[in-house]
Amino acid sequence: ESLVAGTFGAYTLRLFPESYAGYASTLGVGLIVVAYIVNILGNKVIGATATFTAVIKVVGIAILAIAGLAISGFAGITGNYIPENTETLPQGFGFVAALALSILAYKGFTTITNQGGDIVNPHKNLGRSIIISILICTLIYVALALAVAGGLNIPEIIAAKDYALAAAARPVFGEWGSWITIGIAIIATVSGVIASVFSSSRLLAMLSNMKQVPSLTKFGSLRNPALIFTVSLAILLTILFDLTRIASIGAIFYLVMDIAIHWGLFRNLRKEVDFKPIIPVIAIILDVAVLSAFIYIKYLNDPLVLIVAAIGIVLILVAERLFMISHTDDEGNMPMGMKNTSDKNNKT
Repeated sequence: ESLVAGTFGAYTLRLFPESYAGYASTLGVGLIVVAYIVNILGNKVIGATATFTAVIKVVGIAILAIAGLAISGFAGITGNYIPENTETLPQGFGFVAALALSILAYKGFTTITNQGGDIVNPHKNLGRSIIISILICTLIYVALALAVAGGLNIPEIIAAKDYALAAAARPVFGEWGSWITIGIAIIATVSGVIASVFSSSRLLAMLSNMKQVPSLTKFGSLRNPALIFTVSLAILLTILFDLTRIASIGAIFYLVMDIAIHWGLFRNLRKEVDFKPIIPVIAIILDVAVLSAFIYIKYLNDPLVLIVAAIGIVLILVAERLFMISHTDDEGNMPMGMKNTSDKNNKT
């Protein structure tokens, strides 16, 4: 949520003079607050908002990409540009490291899994929805990448940074291209934050009900405490870090989580879940390769990201371990008395 909110701020500020450039995080926080308000209005409002904005952003971005390709042709990203502090790295190493950030571009399909309970016939439609969403995203991302590469060279893309798409649209559509791109980006980020806040808070609430994280019912009469916690954390990250660092920290957390989940599936759930063991093994190997390259690149260029990510991971592991020790017996099961008490509290 913080990454998308920050992107919203970066694009929105393109509508204002340069003197307002420092207000990106403020706008990001404002968007997260709006996402909270939409989420507390109920599923119907969320669903209608998500559908309406999804159509606009998919069609709009597709038109920009197709028009860009039609004007510039299928350009290739070429040149001898070498990022700072990476001159001695093996060929292709930087590409592998960059995959860590590109993985975040496809993280949106987790929004579908977290909303599985709201999907009609989820056993059939859940997997189908994930595949369709990944295919649509892949087509649009590749088309956009080629369109941007056709309009800008690598130094220009790096200079444009958070609003490269708007910069690439200017040579094709003129000044109107920038305005249209900014508008589409604003719509896309608004809908993305609303959907992400909804799915993340739902997942947190589910884990709380399953006693996998501390109970959120202790917050008293607060309406939807999982949503409040999710929004508060997103606001904190938006204030503290810029877009690049938020994306980097998010990529590290996501890859570590992915490795942990696949390892847990492979080691502990082989008899309970029907799956091909080779799939999580391949996923772990690929995740480790990408994560290792990314960590090394960040060690060279921005070690603060590694420090913050390490502190966050340690805090999560320690807190979860202490919670499980205090809430389970020697075999890892929750005592019945505690479960009954918790259930009683939930009913009241």
